[in-house]
Amino acid sequence: MTHSLTRRTLLGAAAASLAAPALVRPATAQEVTLRLHHFLPAVSNVHRHFLMPWAQKIATESQNRLRIQIFPSMQLGGAPPQLFDQARDGVADIIWTLPGNTPGRFPRIEVFELPFVADRRAAPNAKAVWDFYTTHLRDEFREVHPITVWAHDGGVIHANKEVTRLEDLRGLKLRFPTRQAGEALRALGAAPIGMPVPQVPEAVSQRVIDGAVVPWEVVPSIRLQELVRHHTEIPGSPTFYSTTFILAMNPARYAGLPAELRAVLDANSGMVAAEMAARVWDEQGPQVREQVARRRENRIVQISAAEKERWMIACRPVLDAWIAGSRERGFDGAALLADARGLIARHGGAAS
Repeated sequence: MTHSLTRRTLLGAAAASLAAPALVRPATAQEVTLRLHHFLPAVSNVHRHFLMPWAQKIATESQNRLRIQIFPSMQLGGAPPQLFDQARDGVADIIWTLPGNTPGRFPRIEVFELPFVADRRAAPNAKAVWDFYTTHLRDEFREVHPITVWAHDGGVIHANKEVTRLEDLRGLKLRFPTRQAGEALRALGAAPIGMPVPQVPEAVSQRVIDGAVVPWEVVPSIRLQELVRHHTEIPGSPTFYSTTFILAMNPARYAGLPAELRAVLDANSGMVAAEMAARVWDEQGPQVREQVARRRENRIVQISAAEKERWMIACRPVLDAWIAGSRERGFDGAALLADARGLIARHGGAAS
């Protein structure tokens, strides 16, 4: 009998040991890979210093269960103006783009792109845009799940002739990134031409344009320092213009993430991601400027404070027109402008 009990005990223990893993081992942890699509090359500062570190941070914090595979240079197909819809439609899981690539579609966020509103540094602009999103832009971007929105530092005029005065801009064919930057250039007497930034090198080479307005950070990725020799900065804050950006996800893909992976993504969204993005412009921009300054062929100038005042006066009708247009589109542009300026000031910006 003892032998029988022992045998039964051993058999029971063996059965229990086989069953135990099913009871105590958690279900196989789900792993997810998301595809992030954007328009700049892999050598660009945004790709190397923001998108890749951001993706790596998420992978690390999720124990490699949430991976983000990045496709630069429109490798998944389409053109830069289609990126927002690619996130909406699920062609890509995540996209990084400019709302300004589709002029007039996102009118409220344009307030940060108006001339002489933004700070010369990216950090105050980025923080202000995210705060502004939480109160004013949720409906504007309702077709996607915004991971974050932000704006860069002050843009610079890069041209094949020197620009130090308003008169130097007359007739100059300059690529502009957003509708409001284009209106500002037109108000200053230039001939603005809109195009996605990857098209700039060919357009300059073929003399379709005389130059472009972009921040220092993007210059090396489009070899602009090799294509034009003159670079004009606008001193102090507020600066001539800034451009807003959005990092957005397909809503269904976001909702379908396991809760613990969604929590990791959320922890790296919003203000956290906006500040991380801003550092690229504030840290890489001065380094690029220094590199360009060392080139014998290139010349960097700043317009004077008195000249800047002339430019600001010339651009005031652009702000007035945007405010007037906002009424037709059903929102109070003057109130949004006041709010945007207040948020930039709160985050330490736009003081000359």
